[in-house]
Amino acid sequence: MKRIRKILLMLSACALLVGLCSACGSGKSADGKTHLTFQIWDVAQRDGMQAVCDAYMAKHPDVVIEVQVTSWGEYWTKLEAAAISNQMPDIFWMHTNEILKYADYGKIADLTDLYDEEDPNFFQDHYSEVSLSNVMGSDGRYYGVPKDKDTVGLVYNKEMFDAAKVAYPDENWTWDDLCEASQKIYDATGKYGYMAYGDDQLGYWNFVYQNGGYILAEDKVTGGFDNPATIDAMKFYIGLQENDWCPDQNYFAETSPGTAFFSEQGAMFFEGNWNILNEMKNYPNMEGKWDVAVLPKCPNPAEGDGRATISNGLCYSTSATGKNLEVVKDVLRFFGSEEGQRIQGESGAAIPAYQGLEDTWIGVFDQFDYRLAVEKFVDMFDYSIQSVNNKYRPVWKVQVTDNLLKIYSGDQTVEEGLAAMQEAVRKAAEDD
Repeated sequence: MKRIRKILLMLSACALLVGLCSACGSGKSADGKTHLTFQIWDVAQRDGMQAVCDAYMAKHPDVVIEVQVTSWGEYWTKLEAAAISNQMPDIFWMHTNEILKYADYGKIADLTDLYDEEDPNFFQDHYSEVSLSNVMGSDGRYYGVPKDKDTVGLVYNKEMFDAAKVAYPDENWTWDDLCEASQKIYDATGKYGYMAYGDDQLGYWNFVYQNGGYILAEDKVTGGFDNPATIDAMKFYIGLQENDWCPDQNYFAETSPGTAFFSEQGAMFFEGNWNILNEMKNYPNMEGKWDVAVLPKCPNPAEGDGRATISNGLCYSTSATGKNLEVVKDVLRFFGSEEGQRIQGESGAAIPAYQGLEDTWIGVFDQFDYRLAVEKFVDMFDYSIQSVNNKYRPVWKVQVTDNLLKIYSGDQTVEEGLAAMQEAVRKAAEDD
């Protein structure tokens, strides 16, 4: 917490200098054009982002946008340093894990009124509540333009199901079916069934919300690790590794579920739609062997209908005091428009956050000789849950993960570990 506080104090201390420096420079280069930098962290989406930029530049030949790609870890190190030194890129991706830190301390622009002249209700009319929640600061205002949205689905190996004479997963599947199929596949093939690893978005969060529990209460401050429905779901999920058909966490320390699946060592794992296109391209040997289903539901939820999938999404943001702010805002209006979002979807970069354009992403998969049921990812938006986050998460996430691993290793009971997780969430807010 002290490190984060120090960083944020440094960010705030730069405010006066930023204000003075923002007037420096016209934003024009020797060629008379406005040159903008656009930073992202995923090389797989570079072509898609370039396509959106090219479309804008075709309409505005006086603007040049350079797409710069770096790795996830390096991205955040560079952005933090850039914020402190007043050298932030003109446009950059913002993640829900980080947006509150940058928004609450005035480092990224408030874009709530971005479309007011065009349509004051633009955001509400074209983006879901989850997408808009992902771009909010603690004050409830928008500090980004929604870029994409995602869900988590069940990926499965059809050949292993066939070998075990088990019907493929469908929308009626429950946790019980997941376990029963895993046992039969293990018995028939010697391969793992469902691979339940200690992840949050791609793991236990989904089970918690399917059972009617929660990680954070509606106030976004109070933890839910002491909630009976959360406790029951966590006991179920953690207990899966006691089965022969599920690897333990020591296995996952060396081999990710995705690696195990595509090396045909396991039959099922939870995957985000953002990885599916690359996996189809990178594993041509799996052609026709695998597919996608909606997540199995909780058979007897403490609350609700037993369905849930965690949904997240990135956004486009900009510095609050960039010298090219007005030009950048025009670029962001295009990025968030139906045209800009359609280009992104058709490029295969991600599912557009703009409602009604989901089919543009689905259509990208028509290029393959075999077809995955990727529309299942879209079907689950009807019961998606916003990815869990608050401004204290950088502090409590590490402690929650550490305690989860202690439960898995047997160093703590489930009750002891969840109590420690609850205390970590409480203390992070209290120490702010």
